[in-house]
Amino acid sequence: MKHRLQFTAKKLLRMALLLLGVSLAAFLLMCASPLDPLQTNVGQTALGSMSQEQVEKLEEYWGVDTPPAERYLGWLQDVLHGDFGTSLLYRQPVLTVIGQRLANSFWLMLAAWIISGVLGLVLGVTAGAFRGRWPDRLIRGYCLLISSTPAFWLAILLLLIFSVWLGWLPVGLSVPAGVDAAAVTLADRLRHAVLPALTLSITGVANIALHTREKMADVLESDYVLFARARGESERSILLRHGLRNVALPAITLQFGSISEIIGGSVLVEQVFSYPGLGQAAVTAGLGSDLPLLLGITVITSAIVFGGNLIADLLYGAVDPKIRRRAAGR
Repeated sequence: MKHRLQFTAKKLLRMALLLLGVSLAAFLLMCASPLDPLQTNVGQTALGSMSQEQVEKLEEYWGVDTPPAERYLGWLQDVLHGDFGTSLLYRQPVLTVIGQRLANSFWLMLAAWIISGVLGLVLGVTAGAFRGRWPDRLIRGYCLLISSTPAFWLAILLLLIFSVWLGWLPVGLSVPAGVDAAAVTLADRLRHAVLPALTLSITGVANIALHTREKMADVLESDYVLFARARGESERSILLRHGLRNVALPAITLQFGSISEIIGGSVLVEQVFSYPGLGQAAVTAGLGSDLPLLLGITVITSAIVFGGNLIADLLYGAVDPKIRRRAAGR
């Protein structure tokens, strides 16, 4: 137990340094952006009709007249006290905006994460078990096609087929347009989330399936599997007792590592489907020069990705007794 606590403490320290570096990189990129916050959000015509005093107030509100180092250090000091600031566009606390948007995106990304992980594992195991035969060629062709397909293009294609041509699913948004929030049912929310979740699931399958295929093929060509076949074990028993056990660790790594891909893909997918989630809020914050909101989203999503990797590391010991005993010996 002691070694796990020490391991977790080291990982959390690394996470703190990582979040610091990520926030600084995001801040520098925003400072280097050619977008003028005043012209983007107010407009050149409106600025021309304002007095100098009004323009100065707007510059103070958007932080244009504040040195970059002072802005970042001030933001960092507030964050260390638990205050992520106020969104310049939404005029609400950053954590409130993130909480509302994350609530919309959470179930969407969770469904995509589970579906892509399970489907990728099944396809990878199947391709590895039938290496060189038609199931393997079919799965590899599908994965290579999907991995080279942009997420936004796939989203547009699914939208065109299932919403425009067939009319089976809504065109966009997370709830029906013009319906009171109290009248929106769970079925309505699920129907609006089907296409975004399906898009994220399809794009997330390829990487997991291809890596699982390679690991399964290596396991089936190993000496202990050859010995198992010599003992008369069936192919089904070999897959379950030897194959799945040995691909478990890579599968865990790929599954939790795909969290970053799911979050990154949701930015484009939510834009296509006008889904009011965290990804769309990040795009709005970036284009609108809403620095506090963008930095908050960057830090929160980075913490989620790092937390997923930490969970994967902790699960290694639970899945593989060798790792657990080796860690205890240290």
